[in-house]
Amino acid sequence: MPMKKGTILITGASVRNSQAVSALQSSSKVPARLTNINCIQGGLGVALASHVSTVYPGYHGIYTVRNASTPNVSLEAAIDPNTSHEVLSLDLGNNASIRAAAASINQRVSSGAIPPIRVLVLNAGFLEFAEQTYSKDGFDMSFAANYLGHFLLTLLLLESVVKERGRVVWVGSNVHDPSRPGISARIYPDEKWQTFMRDGTADGIAKGTWSSKEDDPTFRSGFRRYGAAKMCVAMSVGELQKRLAADPALKGVTSIGIDPGTMGTGMLRRSHWLIRNFPRWILTAAVTKTREYFWPGSTGPMRTVHVSARDIMEAGMNDQRNVAGGAYLDGTQPVEVSVEASDLEKRQILWRDSVGYVKLQKGETALADWK
Repeated sequence: MPMKKGTILITGASVRNSQAVSALQSSSKVPARLTNINCIQGGLGVALASHVSTVYPGYHGIYTVRNASTPNVSLEAAIDPNTSHEVLSLDLGNNASIRAAAASINQRVSSGAIPPIRVLVLNAGFLEFAEQTYSKDGFDMSFAANYLGHFLLTLLLLESVVKERGRVVWVGSNVHDPSRPGISARIYPDEKWQTFMRDGTADGIAKGTWSSKEDDPTFRSGFRRYGAAKMCVAMSVGELQKRLAADPALKGVTSIGIDPGTMGTGMLRRSHWLIRNFPRWILTAAVTKTREYFWPGSTGPMRTVHVSARDIMEAGMNDQRNVAGGAYLDGTQPVEVSVEASDLEKRQILWRDSVGYVKLQKGETALADWK
């Protein structure tokens, strides 16, 4: 087999329920490939894997799921079996699991078994509503799965990233900005929720004491914790870029962020029962038709997962558009992150605290300025 051009690693390629995909595949009216990437339960990760398999077949794909030993019909159906790929276990709520996965990848890249990482897509997402759970290491699960696990994974894998044109893509969300019209009144109605980091530390977000279930038993508390985690993601785009640009060995690697837009993905399984049980194919069709009617020829705020997957991979590969390091996109358009996410002092505080949370040690990362 000829040597691959590079490796594309995507986190969060698993789905929880393949029944909807199977039902759609049984319909002669829906192309088999499209059922995998349009199905609500299919999720953005499956759409990304399908896009890589189809558009970038010359690359080796690594698709992470929480448990690779569990059958994943949707993911398997989305990937061309003739392409070079693997499904890898990765639990972003378990720092030991992250270190084990990164060590395996680094060893294989070093030995030449797989090519260096061209794009690292930090896609995995976790959203709770009325519930509140914690990671194995004791952190709020929204914080751990959306941000902290990706932070550790990125630092550990930098040694295996292509040193010229390598890219880290953080998948964000507009929920990170409490001032955004339409979001503030619904999710952050009280002024006390409109600032995430307080008292010079990220502990409130990390440990789940900020907007806890006890503070607010409604769905809004979980949504706010998700928004806070995505604010940490937005902060990390620029903070990592600054440190990469100052690193002689890694200055060719870039960090960008992208908001994939509003999609009905598998994260909704923790939502209100009415949303969970609403026919997903109807919801998918509604999103598609609404987008086509109001935003023809553009991404618009409402997108199907295949549109978002395309936007993410085009920004990651950076072959068609010149997306500079440190940029944050809404689909295809550059946008500003929130005021708090732009705060340079808070960005440094989050970085400092995150290094402590994951207990990063000297020699674990190729980044010179890692503290």
